[in-house]
Amino acid sequence: MAPSVLHAAALANALAAASRHLAVIPLSRTKLPAVRSPHRGASPPPASAPASPSASPSTSPPISPPVRCLGECGRIGHGVHDATTEPAAVRALFAAAPWATGYGIACGRAPHHLIGLDLDVKHGLDGIAALAALAHEHGFAVPDTVTVLTPSGGRHLWFTGAAGTTVPNSVGRPGTAPGPGIDVRGHGGYLVGPGSITNAGRYLLAPRSPGLPAAPVPAPLLRLLTPPPPPLPRRTAPRHALALVQFVRDSPRGQRNTRLYWAACRAYESGHGDSLAPALVDAATRTGLPRQEAAATVASAARQAAP
Repeated sequence: MAPSVLHAAALANALAAASRHLAVIPLSRTKLPAVRSPHRGASPPPASAPASPSASPSTSPPISPPVRCLGECGRIGHGVHDATTEPAAVRALFAAAPWATGYGIACGRAPHHLIGLDLDVKHGLDGIAALAALAHEHGFAVPDTVTVLTPSGGRHLWFTGAAGTTVPNSVGRPGTAPGPGIDVRGHGGYLVGPGSITNAGRYLLAPRSPGLPAAPVPAPLLRLLTPPPPPLPRRTAPRHALALVQFVRDSPRGQRNTRLYWAACRAYESGHGDSLAPALVDAATRTGLPRQEAAATVASAARQAAP
């Protein structure tokens, strides 16, 4: 199939996903973001190019340090940070990458707060069996949800998360995957969209796959996908500090904010508020309180305790 046809099909699929409030970016055949970074250094001159009269054979031009930019510069080429649902912006991204043959769907974005499980069945791994084992061990059922079949025989399962819940990527972070053959696509990551063409083949929506919205992630599975709260600093956290964190973790629905505020006030009164604040916020988010709300409650307690 001609590259222009593949590119047009990828754009059409990306626009269809964007119309369903899924933020998208163009992908190359290698499944990487197709739009090149605006911060890449200039290519060296070809070997046939004449050397500059002032150039010295014993010196090299200085190497510029890498630029850390997540799109604040206002230009495109920042990977998943370019992801958008605006049709005009989607078309502009694809116009900048005529070699794109697929599209990526950003995870963690409102309104779906997408969480993806990439279940591999290659290199001796079986992510599908590993997920079934996790479900049996932790007592949850894997719900029917949007499922994308991968060229290698694996699958991507899509789930929705609650606003304020941050699920990180496991890719590139050894030891953070919930099981062998299971990669997690969370905040800052993306899933290859169905219909994409890659070097390995085509990604396809599974037959009879449910449509959007995807199924909510089961609570026991979400606990496996979210990092544990940071350990309390031993030298600055006496026994009562541990009790304050546990008090917040045990909050029943309807008392989560009240308990968090009370515990944060006690922590600041004892002089341990700043060191305990991250653990208190994490404890509150694990009860289901949105992180932004929890952080605001702790900040309010800090202001209340200030002299």
